[in-house]
Amino acid sequence: MEKLPKRHEIPKEQTWDLESIYASDADWEKDYGRVNASYPQLAACQGSLGSSAQTLLSCLKQRDELLIMLEQILTYAHMRRDENNTNTTYQALADRSLTLATKVSSAIAFFTPEILAMPDDKLDAFLVEEPGLKLYGHHIEEMRRQREHIRSAEVEALLAEIGEVAHSPATIFRMLTNADFKFPSIMDEEGQEVELSHERYIRFLESQDRRVRKDAFDAMYGLFGQYRNTISTSLAGSIKAELFYSRARGYASSVEAALQPNNIPLEVYRNLVATVDANLGSLHRYLGLRKRMMGLDELHMYDLYVPLVPDVQKKVSFDEAVNSVVAGLAPLGQDYLTILKEGVRSRWIDVCENEGKTSGAYSGGSYTTHPFVLLNFQGNLHSVFTIAHELGHSLHSYYGRKTQPFIYADYTIFVAEVASTLNEALLNHYLIEQAEDDTLRKYLINHYLESFRTTFFRQTMFAEFEMSVHERAEAGEALTPDLLCAIYKELNDKYYGPNTTVDEEIALEWMRITHFYRGFYVYQYATGLSAAVALAEGILREGPSAVARYVEFLKSGDSDYSINLLRKAGVDMATPEPVQRAIDVFDGLLDQMERLAGVGGQGSRAGGQGS
Repeated sequence: MEKLPKRHEIPKEQTWDLESIYASDADWEKDYGRVNASYPQLAACQGSLGSSAQTLLSCLKQRDELLIMLEQILTYAHMRRDENNTNTTYQALADRSLTLATKVSSAIAFFTPEILAMPDDKLDAFLVEEPGLKLYGHHIEEMRRQREHIRSAEVEALLAEIGEVAHSPATIFRMLTNADFKFPSIMDEEGQEVELSHERYIRFLESQDRRVRKDAFDAMYGLFGQYRNTISTSLAGSIKAELFYSRARGYASSVEAALQPNNIPLEVYRNLVATVDANLGSLHRYLGLRKRMMGLDELHMYDLYVPLVPDVQKKVSFDEAVNSVVAGLAPLGQDYLTILKEGVRSRWIDVCENEGKTSGAYSGGSYTTHPFVLLNFQGNLHSVFTIAHELGHSLHSYYGRKTQPFIYADYTIFVAEVASTLNEALLNHYLIEQAEDDTLRKYLINHYLESFRTTFFRQTMFAEFEMSVHERAEAGEALTPDLLCAIYKELNDKYYGPNTTVDEEIALEWMRITHFYRGFYVYQYATGLSAAVALAEGILREGPSAVARYVEFLKSGDSDYSINLLRKAGVDMATPEPVQRAIDVFDGLLDQMERLAGVGGQGSRAGGQGS
């Protein structure tokens, strides 16, 4: 039976260089000790921030220096744990770093309420009197904007202390599904017994062998179904924590509490859901095409990921994948490509799947480090796009950290998926343009259609699910497994429509979605794709001028509100127009696919009732 390799069996050149952060765990311990010893000293600032402009600046600098070191400590510990979640040494480091972060958050919690307690005219005078405070102008304005949701120093400290407990449901879920799960085995296409994993599951769903797809589907949800009570309890705990925070800060709802701190209008969320709901006919039309092209009497949920063009079985090496990404991102200019290629050479990326490794992919790092990328490379087209996606995040982080001071170097969740999804859009455009024949072209168009289905339509369905379950929790309903499954199944029936047989097992899929432990995150995949499609079209159409605006967006970090930064780059997410434009692009791709496949369109493009 094919088993995952152990961590020590992975070649060093295919691992990320966490030694560039700390040469040894002992060095990590030294910085941990420094932060642990120094954070109580910030207590000397409490009660004195309003004494003078110079004192305010000095205390803000002390706070930032502490947070910079803490971020580095957290980054190392959590990425070491993610290499192998069964390694108890790094489980302990990650846990200790989170505990330390909670203590630091509590220790600095007085800053915002104490600054807001100053009269506005005094604070304005400080900003004029001390030139060094100019750096913090937007930061302080952000505090003022959220004044009604900031509590007293004592309450803010208490809310910070609760943070570690509030993270427990997500930690339990991660350890259960990454460390404790004993995955079943299935027989692959060659009749070989293969152990299932999070990453292999997706690969099996792409198999041309329908028996393999169904076996993987049944095995995965058979496993998750055994833990339906445990996982529903952990998700309910996470949602209750978010509800607690929203009420403690005086927000009207959990969704408002998630959006308002980043100054995202609630209309952005509502526009997304309403516009997608009004255009579900486009998704139904695509699913009808998929059903016909696959020659199926019934299109099941385990049939949705298999490529529609079975003759293209493109296996790629990691180096080939990187070369394709570099070629596809050429429109972004030489500076962008130089940074990207140097990052690959310098071991930013942890390439291979291994036993105990955190599933999926992400881009991480801290202000003091270069970006890092966790992959679970599978050698297929999906992996090529994953590399482009995660390096989009990495270059966004790289530019922000190089250009902005620490306080503005990061970017909000709302724009986090723009840079990554834009890379995918450019790569897909390049690959379609370079396709040598219609078979490959159909394969690539299908891949792009699938990106829309999974990143745009599916994530919007997730957003509807989140809204529904949070509203139920806010109304005092118990989030039982039966309720969660019923809500999720009903949404699948609506989204996948009359052309799909929505299997009962899919009602359990919410149990697999890690992002549900980060409330109201997933809608931003859909808004991010909408913004990315618009920006990519501008880059391909206008060239250097659009690239310049886009790179300026990458360099801006969090120095302005996300909505404003996107407007400057050329897209207004406060309107439904970018979402509708993304649907129009999807429909255009669908038109191409129908022509190439010689299959006429069946069904409406608009209207939630489908085709």
